[in-house]
Amino acid sequence: MATSSIKTIPIIAIPNFAICHKLELLKEEGERRDLKRQEGGDEEGLSYEFREMLDSLPKERGWRTRYLYLFQGFWCQSKEIQAIISFQKHFQPLQNDVVIATIPKSGTTWLKALTFTLLNRYRFDPVSSTNTDHPLLTSNPHDLVPFFEYKLYANGGVPDLSGLASPRTFATHIPFGSLKGSIEKPGVKVVYLCRNPFDTFISSWHYINSIKSESVSPVSLDEGFDLYCRGVIGFGPFWEHMLGYWRESLKRPEKVLFLRYEDLKEDIESNLKRLASFLGVPFTDEEERKGVVKAISDLCSFKNLKKLEVNKSSKSIKNFENRHLFRKGEVSDWVNYLSPSQAERLLALVDDKLGGTGLTFRYS
Repeated sequence: MATSSIKTIPIIAIPNFAICHKLELLKEEGERRDLKRQEGGDEEGLSYEFREMLDSLPKERGWRTRYLYLFQGFWCQSKEIQAIISFQKHFQPLQNDVVIATIPKSGTTWLKALTFTLLNRYRFDPVSSTNTDHPLLTSNPHDLVPFFEYKLYANGGVPDLSGLASPRTFATHIPFGSLKGSIEKPGVKVVYLCRNPFDTFISSWHYINSIKSESVSPVSLDEGFDLYCRGVIGFGPFWEHMLGYWRESLKRPEKVLFLRYEDLKEDIESNLKRLASFLGVPFTDEEERKGVVKAISDLCSFKNLKKLEVNKSSKSIKNFENRHLFRKGEVSDWVNYLSPSQAERLLALVDDKLGGTGLTFRYS
């Protein structure tokens, strides 16, 4: 009888459907964890529907997170979009509300300190040499004047604002086009602080690289500069952000006060008086004789804020240390970083986007 030529085939264990499905779920979960690490944690806690909406938006390489998304005409991170949607849906303005608006790294911390101290000078005397209980000495300005998108409506939450003292004071980086529908109530005032685009870029580049997640690669100066000139930066394009508030300040000066960072650096006391008058709390002659204006200026100065313990180690925005908020605060620091060709490119861009609008800057 002939020997069979059929070879024995080893039996392979085939996992059942439930095991295959579980393995696939574990794989997907691992991919999600990898994405969260790449995003610096910013994708955590987002609903499936929200992620689908994100997928429909144009996106670019992010600075601090993996991506920036083009939302309502400006670039921002996924968590910021989530908060902005909640803010736009739920915020109810009151007549005396004050909103501080800036594009990131243009003097936000300074303006918050000045505005808070100005509005609360009758509760907390900035002149008294024995005054050691002033909130600014133990609290970062970002804790005293909360952001809509980073504090109050963060993670899509809806805060209870009923207990806030009047005038309620808030802050935001949201461009005016996406803000105005939520603050149209008469009596709401907006203070916008603008910094020259050269120093704003350098300050942003330093700050973002100092707070980014270790899982996100640093942005080189050249790469960051190219993104900036294409408008791809948080709440940018910068020219659209500036123009939105600039045009509204010309149209309704009683609603929007437009300040320049370089002007505050050159003459803080005159601009403090201007700010006080706009907010409806002008300095009296007696206050000026007592030195209240100078006292506020000194208390809120970059030098004074930087040396406070609360601004050396504590955290006020997400999990970022306050010390990163205080680098130099100088005008024209950009000359130490930008090449002549880069400076020429940015200047041409500013002329192209802002020329003829009346909005001009001092770069030194």
